[in-house]
Amino acid sequence: MNKENNQGGDFLGALNARSQEIFRRLVQRYLDTGEPVGSRQLSRLLDTSLSPASVRNVMADLEDLGLIAAPHTSAGRAPTEQGLRFFVDAMLELGAVNPAERTRITKQIEGSATGGNIEELLEEASQVLSGLSHGAGLVIAAKSDAALRHIEFVRLDASTAMAVLVSADGHVENRVFDLPPGLEAGALVRASNFLSHHIVGRTLAEAREQFEGQRAAQEAELDSLTAGLVKAGLATLSSGGERSPTLIVRGRANLIDDAMASEDLDRVRQLFDELESKRGILDLLSQTENAQGVRIFIGSENKLFSLSGSSVILSPFRDTGENVVGAVGVIGPTRLNYSRIVPVVDFTANVVTELIGRRHRR
Repeated sequence: MNKENNQGGDFLGALNARSQEIFRRLVQRYLDTGEPVGSRQLSRLLDTSLSPASVRNVMADLEDLGLIAAPHTSAGRAPTEQGLRFFVDAMLELGAVNPAERTRITKQIEGSATGGNIEELLEEASQVLSGLSHGAGLVIAAKSDAALRHIEFVRLDASTAMAVLVSADGHVENRVFDLPPGLEAGALVRASNFLSHHIVGRTLAEAREQFEGQRAAQEAELDSLTAGLVKAGLATLSSGGERSPTLIVRGRANLIDDAMASEDLDRVRQLFDELESKRGILDLLSQTENAQGVRIFIGSENKLFSLSGSSVILSPFRDTGENVVGAVGVIGPTRLNYSRIVPVVDFTANVVTELIGRRHRR
């Protein structure tokens, strides 16, 4: 699990064993119930015998440190975002994904996309995470740079043609481009055959590099006009611009139901609007790429989720070259059951990575 900052060690040094135990019990109770915790309730939860007055004194110290606060006019205390970050970094004990959940995750995702469509697989991953977390399942996939499965040129009229590219993950790109003057009909077939022989199985970036390094092969197999056609077609495909990232969210109703209970419905609706616009999504994926494992963002730590007061748990998945190509995760209130959901998200990301690799090996 990636740690967001180093404040955990600072707080551990500032708190004695009794203060740490009271804070840990308070946070665990809050995560279980979603309700502020009072000193009398805490004194009953502790393993050692402490009076409510003694507990109140410790809670006052924790409040001075900014780890807990009184929400609204409640007599109890709840962890702040800073307190939750300290708990997650320094005190969180991760559970294990039980065998039944492992089987459910694997079978549900494995049973999807029987035709090899990666997006269907990702939709199922989002759905299963929503069901297991009672939050919203989230999948972000970057612009595909998968290996090419098929490429050809199709004439549209005397002066234009369409380059058709099909990648190994099932994505299809079509680009229209101008034909070199005087090009005979057979040149389109020769260009397609040349690309199929030399380029299929590589990414588009690798294809362009391969083409640039195949001068001798081009001179032997292609006339100058056909070689120009190949180069123009590859340039057209490569200049298509950045595709928007794929974004899949399942289980939105879970967040709405929770928000209605806490009167935060407008903030959750704004979160959905920002997700739909995909603002900040690539930045979120970039931050996840740099993590060694599961990444946890709590409330305002990420601008995309700051207004809704949500937490997001993300874990990257990879292609066959071990490159991060996306992330799966869960969006929920800051009082998520982190100890249970973190390993579930991590396991799901590993399943997605394995299945993507398996499909590419077919």
